Amino acid sequence: MSDIAYQVRDSLYLNITNRCTNQCPFCIRYKKREFDQKYLLWLEKEPSIEEIMAAIGDPTKYKQIVFCGYGEPLIRLDIIKEVSRKLKADSRAREVKIRIDTNGHGNLFWGKNILPELKGLIDFISISLNAENAEVYDQICHSFYGKAAYPAIVEFIREAKKYIPEVEASVVDLPTVNKEKCRQIAADLGVKFRVRPYYEETYVR
Repeated sequence: MSDIAYQVRDSLYLNITNRCTNQCPFCIRYKKREFDQKYLLWLEKEPSIEEIMAAIGDPTKYKQIVFCGYGEPLIRLDIIKEVSRKLKADSRAREVKIRIDTNGHGNLFWGKNILPELKGLIDFISISLNAENAEVYDQICHSFYGKAAYPAIVEFIREAKKYIPEVEASVVDLPTVNKEKCRQIAADLGVKFRVRPYYEETYVR
């Protein structure tokens, strides 16, 4: 049976779709159907709101609840909004941070600015910048949107600051990525920056 939720340290991650607008060859989804040698994240079907809430259980067990799995979560925007509303309405979960890990293609996918819809629901968004320019991004991420993806991600980061309290730009620790240039881009955008570890089959804690 597929896993809707999986725990990493004090965070609960929600695996709500396997669909993605990138085909990054470094992504673990192309290497193994099982994450961290124990979670089967290749979904048989996309979970409903009720199934997701049941998988969360008691939210007070976690510091963060994160929309991140084997796909791009913002493809299921309405599900994210409804689950987040339910969590925000739960008095027990007031101290629990709600986060999205995204490739930053949400506005391209939906053909509109979706970030205002996340205001008051999402506390932290981590956006995968993954390259210093459109050419490198296209070479390593193979986006469905081609070279149009990268400038849209930069604009998505800039726009996210208006609606979400914490915004982070991240890159995967690959030799083809100029991490210092990416760090400067994040600084110019006024957001946090993080280098994500590259791993093969086992999650690096």
